[in-house]
Amino acid sequence: MTTSIKTIPFRADHVGSLLRPERLHQARKQFKEGDITKEGLRQVENEEIKRVVEKQIEVGLEVVSDGEFRRTWFHLDFMEHFNGFEGYVPNQGYQFANGVETERYNVQNTGKISFNPEHPFIKDFVELNEFVGGRAVTKQTIPSPNQFFNAGIRNENIYPDIEEYANDLIKAYQDAIQAFYEAGVRYLQFDDVYIAGLSAPDIPFNDGQYTRDYLIDLALRVVNGTLENKPEDLFVTTHLCRGNYRSTWAFSGGYDIIAPTLLAKEKVDGFFLEYDDERSGGFEPLKHIPENGPRVVLGVITSKNGELEDRDTILKRVEEASQYIPLNQLCLSPQCGFASTHHGNELTEEEQWNKLKYIVDLSKEIWK
Repeated sequence: MTTSIKTIPFRADHVGSLLRPERLHQARKQFKEGDITKEGLRQVENEEIKRVVEKQIEVGLEVVSDGEFRRTWFHLDFMEHFNGFEGYVPNQGYQFANGVETERYNVQNTGKISFNPEHPFIKDFVELNEFVGGRAVTKQTIPSPNQFFNAGIRNENIYPDIEEYANDLIKAYQDAIQAFYEAGVRYLQFDDVYIAGLSAPDIPFNDGQYTRDYLIDLALRVVNGTLENKPEDLFVTTHLCRGNYRSTWAFSGGYDIIAPTLLAKEKVDGFFLEYDDERSGGFEPLKHIPENGPRVVLGVITSKNGELEDRDTILKRVEEASQYIPLNQLCLSPQCGFASTHHGNELTEEEQWNKLKYIVDLSKEIWK
């Protein structure tokens, strides 16, 4: 299947993660308790990934992911396999809305940073691409390099200068992008809670050492530096997320503060933006995105519950957004994945598939 700037991101797209089936939860539990081997777990993963590949194609999506079924977290599994980082259990998890504390796990910087050429995500993509067999475009999702700037990750004894830390991350991500490209990736997505947080009233997951303006500028330089040598036929999008854990969220705030810098100047092919509730702010920040520039994937369908949104309301919201950016630059998706962590959101698999089919149907109606 050929891809082009005209099709990625797609009119009907999705962020990537899908609800883990009970069979996969059970297999992970059995592996942890020593009842099945690593190979046995991978076999279950393969079978369940093949199933959801078929389901994504069945509901009409032109893009498929592996549902992030091999991961526990959308970001940490990728991050801890970079040279210079390791996973650990902190004293507390992140604090989310309604007093929810996340499961306790994180990564920390333990040495000089570089890309690990044996990173398991490369092999995972190759297998996924074989399962898809060219019947749809295979999307690879990874955390943005900016996720490494959350408080408590950088070791200031190793990297006293945050700019040196940033430069090594840029180089490591350039190497990662090249490795994914050589493995066959043509649609890569950065998931970036950190950037969205820079527009929140109180910057979350931050130690307060640097000004907001400096951090916004640094975040832009990191992403654009990462993409500096990107192959022309590799398409990259960014998903700006406000936190997604068991249907809860981490922070609020529109995109107004970051729009003049990040939305205007980030050199990606598309932005996945969350617009599923009042915490999201208005569409006015979209005016900063260059005309004929990146597509904007409107996350006006929530992944946090199973109720289907009113059709007329969705059509009206797309029309509102088109007052700030041309309709031909817009697309539709859920506001986030359905399971950014292995726990998943509070809806059923049937409701998940209904949401994705609804997005496909609505997109056909809007972009006839």
